Amino acid sequence: MRRIALAERPDWRAKAADCGFGFHTIDDAPYWDESAYYAFSLREIEHDIESPTEELHAMALDMVERIVGSEQLMQQLAVPEPYRDWIAESWRRREPHLYGRLDFAYDGRGPAKLYELNYDTPTSLFEAAFFQWQWLEDQLARGQLPAGSDQFNSIQESLVEAFGTIARGIARPFHFAAVRDSNEDQGTIAYLRDCALQAGIECGTLAIEDIGISEDGRFTDLDDQVIGCLFKLYPLEDLFRETFGPYLPRSGLQLIEPPWKALLSNKGILPLLWDAHRGHPNLLPAEFDQGGALPRGWVRKPLHSREGANIAMHLDDGRELRTDGPYDGPCIRQACHPLTAFDGHYPLIGSWVVGDRACGIGIREDSSLVTQDSARFVPHAIVEEARGVLIA
Repeated sequence: MRRIALAERPDWRAKAADCGFGFHTIDDAPYWDESAYYAFSLREIEHDIESPTEELHAMALDMVERIVGSEQLMQQLAVPEPYRDWIAESWRRREPHLYGRLDFAYDGRGPAKLYELNYDTPTSLFEAAFFQWQWLEDQLARGQLPAGSDQFNSIQESLVEAFGTIARGIARPFHFAAVRDSNEDQGTIAYLRDCALQAGIECGTLAIEDIGISEDGRFTDLDDQVIGCLFKLYPLEDLFRETFGPYLPRSGLQLIEPPWKALLSNKGILPLLWDAHRGHPNLLPAEFDQGGALPRGWVRKPLHSREGANIAMHLDDGRELRTDGPYDGPCIRQACHPLTAFDGHYPLIGSWVVGDRACGIGIREDSSLVTQDSARFVPHAIVEEARGVLIA
């Protein structure tokens, strides 16, 4: 694994505009960054990322079975009591799910280490599935990448296939929804809707803020039609706190991702996985936090936090790092395994699972050890190997 500087495509901004990638720059700062790329060997991808992704995914699904059968574990994960039976029943019915992202620390010199699962509302999907693939094709055509370079990326094909698989189980009408004023979230649901349309599924979009409630407690769209199925790019734990939240368990609304996926986006899954698989090479020691001073070599994370917010890190050398944010409540501790710097940049590997199969990665890099919402997306390529030396 190496970070390699590369000339940008001169027309990439025009291409971004053509395909609706309107959030390539956020608050006047670059989000998409193709001034460099990360080069991997095929063995690194297949052995160190793809295989562990599928193994950890299977372990996580097994853990859901344990959680839904235990009031103690539901309580430990801070799942509100009124929603526990609803979540458990969604698992028992095996309500269909679509995708997830596992975030790894990896530098090519040891096993990838799982930081967390993003299984309810994972983002950075469009840029991973579509725009970095376009980058690869363009740079190959321009002769900027070694001949034969490839990419670990069958995300789009996998999404279309997964939508086709679950199509019969989707209630109608089916809508994709996200916060109205979030360009990133709106871009993500527009992309996912396009994948669903390719799979032959009739569907629409609407803003989360435009969803209503009928007199009998069912959710409705702008035409006052009862919504059959909703893909919501909005955290379920946040929906619980909304005015309409209490209607969810009895509304008859089908959700994608289904309610049980929220158990896997809860960071409490990390100590549960560690307890069940102690010493696993891709897991970091983790435990539920009991408060008090954070010892050296540990990181504190709220059960519900996103984009690197509200993280406390106490490094082995005594340094302490903290990030601000809106999240509070119960936390976990996870053994500190700092990201490796590549030319002063710290990459986090997002490994995508679609339809229970590992199918690609996206890389976000920050200038600090904590990957925050200002982190940039940097493309990757699989380059040829000759006599054990990467060609680039």
